[in-house]
Amino acid sequence: MAAIHVTDQAQPDTQPDPMALRRAFGSFPTGVTVLTTIDTDGRPRGMTASSFASVSLQPALLLVCVGHGAASFPAFAQCRSFAVNVLRDDQQDVSGLFASKSTLKYANVSYTMRRTGSPVLTDCLTWFDCTLHQRVHAGDHTVLFGRIEQFDTGHAAPLGFSRGRYAEVRPR
Repeated sequence: MAAIHVTDQAQPDTQPDPMALRRAFGSFPTGVTVLTTIDTDGRPRGMTASSFASVSLQPALLLVCVGHGAASFPAFAQCRSFAVNVLRDDQQDVSGLFASKSTLKYANVSYTMRRTGSPVLTDCLTWFDCTLHQRVHAGDHTVLFGRIEQFDTGHAAPLGFSRGRYAEVRPR
């Protein structure tokens, strides 16, 4: 295979247009997760997050990115544990609820506490209960690396997101 050579035509001190960059990032389809924890007052907190990835099998690690402007950011900036709940394709309402600034996010959502004490949504596709492994500040986000303590997964289709819209994910 021939090598492809790309030249950088941008000036070293220029920054990309944030909206154009957001659209470019949005062209990569992702799953939709709800990130949950308990705040310092003992209240469950949660937010929708699509910046999630597996990191390592040995040790079992994952990562999720939390925007500094998120209403729940202070809880995640101090947490010692968290859960990542992967949503099913029929859970757009749950995604929208946890993406909102509502203070009643848990009023009609069933959850349980697992090993770490973080809320795990009982009706999601897959969940990972994690202790905090590392926290890294990166630009306008903080990356939480979690050590997976427990997990479970189902067989439904996942909820997808691409280009600012929910997307269908059909396994072959």
